[in-house]
Amino acid sequence: MAVTGLSRSGKTAFITSLVNQLITEGNGSQLSFFDPVHNGNFIAAKRVPQKNLAIPRFNYDKAISSLTSELPTWPEPTHGISELRLAIRYQPQKSLLKYTADMATLTLDITDYPGEWLLDLPMLKQTYEQWSKQTQILLTTSPRAEYSQSFLAKVATIDPFEEADEELLAQLSKEYTELLHTFRYQLGLSVIQPGRFILPAELANAPILEFFPFPNLTNIDGNDYQNASDNSFIGMLRARFLEYKEEVVKKFYRQHFLRFDRQIVLADCLTPLNSCSNNGGAESFADLQLAIDMILESYSYGKSGLFSRLFSPKIDKLLFAVTKADHVTSEQHAPMVSLFNELIFKSKHHINFEAIEMKTLAIASVRSTTSGKSYHDGQQISVIQGITQQNECSKEIREKITLFPGAVPEKLPKQEFWQQSAFNFINFLPMSGMTINKPLPHIRMDQVLQFLLADKMI
Repeated sequence: MAVTGLSRSGKTAFITSLVNQLITEGNGSQLSFFDPVHNGNFIAAKRVPQKNLAIPRFNYDKAISSLTSELPTWPEPTHGISELRLAIRYQPQKSLLKYTADMATLTLDITDYPGEWLLDLPMLKQTYEQWSKQTQILLTTSPRAEYSQSFLAKVATIDPFEEADEELLAQLSKEYTELLHTFRYQLGLSVIQPGRFILPAELANAPILEFFPFPNLTNIDGNDYQNASDNSFIGMLRARFLEYKEEVVKKFYRQHFLRFDRQIVLADCLTPLNSCSNNGGAESFADLQLAIDMILESYSYGKSGLFSRLFSPKIDKLLFAVTKADHVTSEQHAPMVSLFNELIFKSKHHINFEAIEMKTLAIASVRSTTSGKSYHDGQQISVIQGITQQNECSKEIREKITLFPGAVPEKLPKQEFWQQSAFNFINFLPMSGMTINKPLPHIRMDQVLQFLLADKMI
C-alpha cells in the first residue's frame, strides 16, 4: 500500500492511525464497517520487521507517543520515503484457503512518500524547454508573480550560451528553491516542481537539485539551443534537468511503484477554503485542482498512458481521502466529498480508469474534536469543540473553543463565492486522554480499511 499526500495533509497521522486501529482491534475499537471485524474473521495484527532494509522505518512509536502524551501534539511529519510492515492474521471464509488452513496471514507493507514527489512524474514527458515554458507561466501568474519578479529578473540577465558559473547557478537554484518553499508553506499552493527541491531527503545539497527554469527559451534560435555546449548555462541546466528525470524520478518509480497494489492519496480541501482574503482562496483552490490533475495523470492505465509504458504498475484501487473531516460539522462531510469529486471530475473524464477502482471518503485519521448543538439567534446549530494552541509572552496556552466553522460548498466555487463567504476552519490539537494500547478516535478509518484491505481477507 502506497500512502501519499501533499504537505500537511496528514500522512503521518493517517499511517499511525491505520496501524493503531489494526493492532489494537478488540480493545474497544470501532471498525464496524470493516467486514473482517464485523463478520468475526479478523484475529489479530502485529508489526513485523520490514523486508526492505534500505528504506527508513516509519517511526510509529514516536508518532503514537506524541499523540498519547500528557500534552498531546501532532507527530512530526516525514520528509522522505519510509516503510512499515504488518502481519494480519485472519480466518479465511470464502477463498480456497479455508479448505487448507484454519487461519491465514496477510502481509501489509505500507510505504509513505511525499505527494510532491508524485507531482514530478509529468516532467518525464517534457523537454527542458517545455518544462521551463510551463513553469514560467506559473511564475508570472498571480499569486506567484509578486514573489517571482526578482528571481526572473536575475535569470533574464544571463547569457544562456555563456560558460556556466557554478557558484551563480547554485545561488539561483537556492533562490528558486526558496520560492517553492514560499509557494507551498506561505501561500498554501500545491503545484511544486521539482518536488524534491522542498523535500530532498537523501539528495539534500546534491548538484542534481541545482537547476531552475530558464525564461523565454522560445525566443532562442532552435539550432543554437540544440548545439549549446554542455559547459554553457543553458547546456548545464538542460543536462541537470535530464539527469533529474532519469536518476531521481524514474528511479524512484521503478524501485517502488512496481510493488504497489493499492494507493491512497490524502488531500486537504479546507485550507484553501480558509484563504479567502484578496482572492487567495480562489487561487489556492485552482492550484490544488491543477495538482490533483497532475497526480491523476500518474494513474493513466490505458495503453497510451505514460505511467503504464514506463512502470507497468499493478495498482487496482485508488482511494482519495479528504482529510480533516473533524474540523467541520458532520453534515459538511458529504459536501466535502462532493467538492473533491468536482475537483477530479475533469481528469477522470479524460483518463482511462478501466483497470482501477476509485473511491473518495471524508476522514479524520485521528479525531481532534467533539460535536454537539448550540443556539445562535434563537436557532439550534451544529458546532464542534476542540483544543487550540496560542503563544503569548513565549508561553504556550491551550484553550478549549466551541464554534461553527462554516459551510463547505458542494461544487467548485465561483468568483463571488470567495468575496461573500467567511470560514473559520482552524487547526486543533489532538484530544487529551488517548493511550498507546487503545484505538485512536477517528472518522471513517474503518471504511478506509474496508476499501483497501477487505477483499484481501476473504
